[in-house]
Amino acid sequence: MQAPKKASVPAQPDADDTDGAGGSADGASPPRTVEELRALTVRLGRGDALISMGSKAHSVLARLVERPEEVAVRTITELADSLGVNASTLTRLATRLGYAGFVEFQTVFRDGLASRHRHFYSEQAGRLVAHASERSQSEGPGQRPEIDTMVQIARDSIANTEGFLAQLSADELQQAARLLAAAPRVRVHGLRQFSALASFLAYGLAMVRGDVALLDPHGLGVAEGLAQLQPGDLVVVTSVEPYTRSIAETAEAAAKAGMVVIAITDHRASPLAAFAKHSFFVPHGSTFFSNSMGAYVIFCEGLLNLVATGLGKKALEALERRERFIADLGIE
Repeated sequence: MQAPKKASVPAQPDADDTDGAGGSADGASPPRTVEELRALTVRLGRGDALISMGSKAHSVLARLVERPEEVAVRTITELADSLGVNASTLTRLATRLGYAGFVEFQTVFRDGLASRHRHFYSEQAGRLVAHASERSQSEGPGQRPEIDTMVQIARDSIANTEGFLAQLSADELQQAARLLAAAPRVRVHGLRQFSALASFLAYGLAMVRGDVALLDPHGLGVAEGLAQLQPGDLVVVTSVEPYTRSIAETAEAAAKAGMVVIAITDHRASPLAAFAKHSFFVPHGSTFFSNSMGAYVIFCEGLLNLVATGLGKKALEALERRERFIADLGIE
């Protein structure tokens, strides 16, 4: 496997860092679907696109393609305010991508919304648009603040879950699940708060297949863990903004050594995505004082179910073997 190129997007001073030239996106006609825009965003992060874009403009684009329903229904002013940029920034971004202006860019998102199940996505878009105003309202007369806190955290997790569901690719999920099922060895790597997610994913995957572990379970070092792997083995990495630099460095080293990398992260501008064969993007915005984990756990549960389904009888045999050991050892 050829290692992905390291991202070489030139740094620029602010989010309006486009050159203002009309040019077409990626040297061709501008993307006509949200999926094409997402793919271009990943190529920009990897430095594989035929156009260049400053890091902050790239970040704005990544955030836009992660919230397609909002882009489809909100005005340019509302979107700019939610992103903390000027409306002119969005106009320049659209023209840099090859569109005649922001209206043509927004049409891509509106067409995508219209082509899907109308009732489900219109309701979801309504919830997303109303989310900001709902946060400022009380939960009802006489409700205790302790309950308010729990309700808000739950709503945040629901919004994050809807956010990753809106941008999932069935093909990406299928291919990733097949790799997780078939790779000779699988190692999972996350640090700090995301070490818990890595442990959860590794434990669940080890229930249905063999040779799965954390990359550095004994604290001997990531280099030692990678040295035990061969080309074709799979490394799952997970980190979100503010990213743990060593996680991105691990992803890069694994990819260069011929291992397959899957990233579970937050944005298409994430440094992890630059080296991953498959990347999955899960929002983590919340009133929780740290990164919200709820949507990440839900995503991993779904991914594990896909792996188990793909393994079929092999997964059942692995679970039954585990149960026999539990019975033999009298574990309750």
